[in-house]
Amino acid sequence: MINIIWFFLIVISIFVGGIRGQIEKVTKAAIDSANSAVEISLGFIGVMALWLGLMKIAEEAGLIHVIARGLKPIMIRLFPEVPADHPAMGAIVLNIAANMLGLGNAATPLGLKAMRELQKLNPKKETASNAMCTLLALNTSSVQLIPATTIALMTAAGSRNPTAIIGTTLLATSVSTITAVIAVKFFEKLHIFHS
Repeated sequence: MINIIWFFLIVISIFVGGIRGQIEKVTKAAIDSANSAVEISLGFIGVMALWLGLMKIAEEAGLIHVIARGLKPIMIRLFPEVPADHPAMGAIVLNIAANMLGLGNAATPLGLKAMRELQKLNPKKETASNAMCTLLALNTSSVQLIPATTIALMTAAGSRNPTAIIGTTLLATSVSTITAVIAVKFFEKLHIFHS
């Protein structure tokens, strides 16, 4: 769907540029934008390599496991149907901890493993369980302690203070996570979803 929208935006801009006799400006804007995209991407690669390297060091140093230990009591309450010593709980806790640090590459396989383990506990295999929905809500809203990707993009775009976003990102993602948890817990209590 998004490709169709982009296609129509491009066609409309070319059409309007042609009608107004400014097709050269449309062409120049397209080339300038492509050049800017390449410059930002190259700058982004360096900053992302730095952040991902630092996060990998933090991961190897055990920071994810420290955060995971702190999260486990909360996760046990959020996932009451998952036994505390089940492999699903371990994968859930590690997945959330990796997401909090902006380690998407490390978080994805842990999230997939958690879903596989939750499916083993699921009595209705054709329907997502409450625990699966809760994990999805947490992953979608995900509290970000370090928004590495945003910082990298801001740095590549020439921001003078790219880390200024950390406080507002933490606030926004905390609110989104609280909202997601409230919503998923509300909907799981509704009779319509118990069929």
